[in-house]
Amino acid sequence: MNNADPSLPYDITENAQGGTTISFHGRMDSSNAGRLMEDLSRYFSQNPPGNLTVDMENVIYLDDFGTLVLVELRKIAVKGNGDFNLLHPSEKVREMLLFLRFDSLFKKVSFEKKRRQGIFVRLGEKTYDIILDIKYAISFIGAITLSLGHHLKHPKALRTGDTLDYMQKTGVDGLPIVALISFLMGLIMAFMSSVQLEQFGANIYVASLVGLSMTRELGPIMTAIIVAGRSGSAFAAEIGTMKISEEVDALFTMGFDPIGFLVIPKLIAAVLMVPILTLFSDIFAIAGGLVVGVFMLDLTAGAYVAQTINTLTLFDVFWGVLKSGVFGLLITWVGCLRGFQVSGGAASVGQATTSAVVSSIFLIILFDSIFSVILRYTG
Repeated sequence: MNNADPSLPYDITENAQGGTTISFHGRMDSSNAGRLMEDLSRYFSQNPPGNLTVDMENVIYLDDFGTLVLVELRKIAVKGNGDFNLLHPSEKVREMLLFLRFDSLFKKVSFEKKRRQGIFVRLGEKTYDIILDIKYAISFIGAITLSLGHHLKHPKALRTGDTLDYMQKTGVDGLPIVALISFLMGLIMAFMSSVQLEQFGANIYVASLVGLSMTRELGPIMTAIIVAGRSGSAFAAEIGTMKISEEVDALFTMGFDPIGFLVIPKLIAAVLMVPILTLFSDIFAIAGGLVVGVFMLDLTAGAYVAQTINTLTLFDVFWGVLKSGVFGLLITWVGCLRGFQVSGGAASVGQATTSAVVSSIFLIILFDSIFSVILRYTG
């Protein structure tokens, strides 16, 4: 039986067993694929096939549009619970079908439930992953130390322009949010402490509480957490993106030290700028407490500032600055470490960014606790 449209390159033959054979000839490409599918779909809607055989012996050219015709025919055969057979494809046609993975389009996907591993197996795997992570972190510390030593011996090797750029991104660009949060922290602390101190007529000690707590503890911690969220995550994302796009490998191939090229400028910028941000954090927190003291506690600005100066010592201020420098070092180390650990695709960059922030905050709290113990037994 010939097709309804003589210009279309196929003939249909019915056999006695209820099977159907389609013989294609000529070209099966974008010029006729749409009309082929329309014509064949209309035919088989009126004459559902049993087994469907497609003879490709006389096909001289097949592209992806022609392959779609075969896909639709195979769907029609499967829908009618029949078999689909493809006969006599030429070498070029076979190569095209292999390239387009024609056979794999109809493989059944297994939905068998994955067997859950035992608790000891999962515990062992997690422990092994943690050991590998610690090993990589220690080796990363060693690489940074060697690179720093090289830059101390050869200061001209430092990428000064990038260092200044990271100082602006970490410090100057982060100042507004640090100032706002610190101001609100000082305001809240002064307001909450005044509720209790006012009962004893000790309003003036609100200044002492705000100044001491911010310079020694909350100022460095809050500043470090903000920098970890802003800059630590940015460091991880930047290096992680370069890792999956093979830019890090390119640097190594060209003879550059990836640590010195990517990590050292960030490290110097963070170690210098986080302490400066902490000083601004202390100032704005004291200003927040001053607002509460003047407008709610009937204190004069001069009395509040004088009490703050009398309470604080240079040791308190520089102790917070010292901690901030260590926090800046930790933030850069973790952020760059997670960036270099990225592998795979974009999802891995997101995971590294999240891990960088969480790990940085954990280490900030941990080292702040260590500093508190040191201060307790040495101060």
